[in-house]
Amino acid sequence: MAEGKAVSQPNGHRSIGYATKFDQKAESLQAKADKHGKGKKNNDGGQPAGGFDDTALPRAPPGFNVKFTFHRASKLPMADINTMSSDPYVLATLSTSLPTRHKQDPPMTFRTPTIRRNCDPEWNSEWIVANVPAKGFALKARIYDEDPADHDDRLGNVHVQVDTLSETFGGIKEQSYKIKKRMGSKRAYFIRGCAAMFNRGVHMSGQLVVSVEVLGKTDTDNGGKLWTVGPCNWTQHLSPMVGRLAGTKEPGKDGKTERYAFQANQIQLAGPVPASLYHRYVEFRPFVKGMFTSTSLRGRVLHHALHHQHNRIYNYDRDTVYGSFPSPSLDLTLQFLDLVHHDSGGRIFTYVLTLDGIWRFTETGKEFGIDLLSKHTMHSDVNIYIAFSGEFFIRRLKTPHKEGSPDDQPTHPPSEIDNGPPEDEPPKDPAYYSLIIDNDSGTYRPNAKLLPQLKEFLLRSLPGIKIVTLDCNGDKEKMDKWKNEQRERKKAEGNHQAVVQNDSSSIGSSDEENLNRQEGIVGGEVKPNTKNKVKGKVEESLQKVEDIRKGDREREERETEDDMAGSSQ
Repeated sequence: MAEGKAVSQPNGHRSIGYATKFDQKAESLQAKADKHGKGKKNNDGGQPAGGFDDTALPRAPPGFNVKFTFHRASKLPMADINTMSSDPYVLATLSTSLPTRHKQDPPMTFRTPTIRRNCDPEWNSEWIVANVPAKGFALKARIYDEDPADHDDRLGNVHVQVDTLSETFGGIKEQSYKIKKRMGSKRAYFIRGCAAMFNRGVHMSGQLVVSVEVLGKTDTDNGGKLWTVGPCNWTQHLSPMVGRLAGTKEPGKDGKTERYAFQANQIQLAGPVPASLYHRYVEFRPFVKGMFTSTSLRGRVLHHALHHQHNRIYNYDRDTVYGSFPSPSLDLTLQFLDLVHHDSGGRIFTYVLTLDGIWRFTETGKEFGIDLLSKHTMHSDVNIYIAFSGEFFIRRLKTPHKEGSPDDQPTHPPSEIDNGPPEDEPPKDPAYYSLIIDNDSGTYRPNAKLLPQLKEFLLRSLPGIKIVTLDCNGDKEKMDKWKNEQRERKKAEGNHQAVVQNDSSSIGSSDEENLNRQEGIVGGEVKPNTKNKVKGKVEESLQKVEDIRKGDREREERETEDDMAGSSQ
């Protein structure tokens, strides 16, 4: 995608605007802090506190590999009065007696796909976790109704408690658990109650069917860390409105026609992530700590804005694409190449690798919109600790790589192509591609000495592809050269327009067709438009966005109160 003439567009979602303005300010403050040597320092040097953390992983006996299966639910309430149905999914959190390196380490979580318009959904989603200790676990499954236009309503909770585990554990086989309504949406259960008044066959209490199976001892010398064994689930999140604001396009359903869409991707890589990959945010200014820990008024505002931005970029809706592979394989590597469009378009991606091996990445670039929507803080969901972060891109090789082949192998095509990408289809063989990945992240500043461990983990996770690691400081000249080549390819292989932001207003996600008309895209023909037309449509959508933000705040406040009430019992 080439950089073309900028088209003036209003701001996107207001919370995204707040977060991106903060990112821009933070980058400026970080540069000043580096220049003048200010900010909180480590005890052993002049660098700001944060970055690589050498806290040792707690020692514990090896645990067990446990498979959790979320089979189905029944008699769920109708959260959508228009369809008299729900779009349910399960969000599970696993807790054990294992100590963590820091109390801020994120918990183990798992999300099932969303089943559309079904009050009796069937998922059969599996989640295999390693090193579950013999003292057992507590599994909390929250059932939600997906509603991207408003807010996800909680339909209830289920708790599965197991006090002891062993290789002779008989397991739990498709056991039905009553869903606790007290944590559910009052609106959803009101609709259910009205239906029950007129139909005796309608029940108020739903059920969730869960299985738990011990697969055997975990093969490790230290059982101090939980990790996801599999499956390797992946999701692709497409946002037409954010894509229009960022000026990014993706292939349409026919694979040829392009449409505006900002693409965010998640892949669950098979663990364990090397224990040495452990980094904390860099505390280059006092307000940064408040933002990550949400301990001050300013910090809570920034934390909420960035968390909201993460949820909007990685938003689940009807356009979300789901997939799964049982374990690392060539098929998983090919799927990764599909998500990054192989080597087409000269794309560069920003990524974050979480402690549990979830790899999140989006396209980045010098364009205003893309750069601010791809910050590592957003990818990590403002998590204090992550495994690694940086940028990467894909290079297509002229010939398949072999073991020991040089990093700077000739690429294909050897020279730039004008007026579009190569006409031939990219080869469906990972050996023709090289993943160039670095540690270029000012938010977490990963230690360059750990790049070999990152490479080893990715080689195990993505079989067949060549992986080259670059130190953003030690290999800066080579890194800049290769990234500049990518940017030049981006200019040569397309003629897209970059969209920039104005200073005011917001746009709702339902206004994509209106913006098409504003750009003059009617029936494939380009027609004149004016700034006043855009302004009028923006003002119409402002109230819609305010309603969405109000719904998000009310949901978070309600669920916080419910969780606190549940924990006090």
